[in-house]
Amino acid sequence: MTAMEYRTIPEADVQTALDLHYLVFLEKAPEDDTRESHRDVLLHCDRVGAYEGDDLVGLLAAHPLDLSVPGGTLPAAGVTFVSVAPTHRRRGVLSGMIAELFRRCADRGVPLASLWVSEAAIYGRFGFDPATHSYTVTIDATHPLDLRITPDERPLRLLPFASAAPVITPRHEAARRDRAGRVARDDWWWRTQVLPETFEEDDEMSEPRVVVLGDPGEPPAGYVVYRTKTDDEGRGTAHVEELEAESPEVAAALWRYTASIDLADKVRAWGRPLDDPLLRFAGDRDQVDVTREFPGLWLRLVDVPAALTGRTWSAPVDLVLEVTDAGVPRNASRYRLTAKPDAGGAHRAEVTRTDDAPDLTLDVRELAACYLGGTDPAELVRAGLVEEHRPGAAALLGQASRTELLPHTTDEF
Repeated sequence: MTAMEYRTIPEADVQTALDLHYLVFLEKAPEDDTRESHRDVLLHCDRVGAYEGDDLVGLLAAHPLDLSVPGGTLPAAGVTFVSVAPTHRRRGVLSGMIAELFRRCADRGVPLASLWVSEAAIYGRFGFDPATHSYTVTIDATHPLDLRITPDERPLRLLPFASAAPVITPRHEAARRDRAGRVARDDWWWRTQVLPETFEEDDEMSEPRVVVLGDPGEPPAGYVVYRTKTDDEGRGTAHVEELEAESPEVAAALWRYTASIDLADKVRAWGRPLDDPLLRFAGDRDQVDVTREFPGLWLRLVDVPAALTGRTWSAPVDLVLEVTDAGVPRNASRYRLTAKPDAGGAHRAEVTRTDDAPDLTLDVRELAACYLGGTDPAELVRAGLVEEHRPGAAALLGQASRTELLPHTTDEF
């Protein structure tokens, strides 16, 4: 049997890689425009191929992302297009590709890897765990949206989607500063991942509609991106893809707008944060219905010390963490995490390896779940996934890792 080799997929093999991806995901090869857009994505990614001789039998791509973390931004590999030929399952191909990705991350100083899962049972064993969670919300738009606060009454403007990105980018960047888990967007990302004319999963959807709120000539105080669709019986739905606002009143105005679109009797918003103020200021929770909660972005700490020092902490902390990591053995160690306020009041951490007795023992997977502030370590102690050696240590870590707003992302890749 020929040994497996893991190397970069050259541009000449990208079409072969796409054929492999369509085979694995049981998809008919798409039309030329869609195929070309997939090729464009792969060309923007780092591409790991599993080769058996000259045959490509595995594909893993990674977007070079800048991911918001508490108090800053860190580089992250955004894993996508993971595919293993059905003839080569259970032969360690995926493990080999992920190991190669982690090796490249270490070489390039990338401390984090992230992904959205197609099968949730797969990626935990590689050290990934959900770091953000989201709701799907459905609003009954057959009557005006009942609100407990007064919406911002500044004017609304509809922007051409093809030229909207420069206008709404400042508001998106402000949201990134407020919430961890958000991806920085360049022009290519806005055009291909956020505002493409055609919605790939459903070609009956409209092109994106972009509405901003604010006085003309001023940066928007908020925006909403949505698409519309009408079913066979003539009932319309407004599908909200993203809504950002500088205040609850701005958010209320944008939700009121989406719930008042003529001929749409329902608003469906996929991927809203668990602490979305809509769920508080809605006057009738029967009208605003949470239909699903689901894990969003899965995270992996490829370099534990760099990740822990790359974010700020919300309180002083001095703990010894014993981290286990079967996938990246250099991470497996005891670390003293010490966070103190700096001159600006932010709590920055120092992380040193130590032989001192641990306060907490946890796998890198559980550390990833807590890293952005979306999971309380004490919950993981109660679940038997984290061992607490010093009473109250999990509560101290939870207090220090907590953020004002829950981490959240809408950038699926």
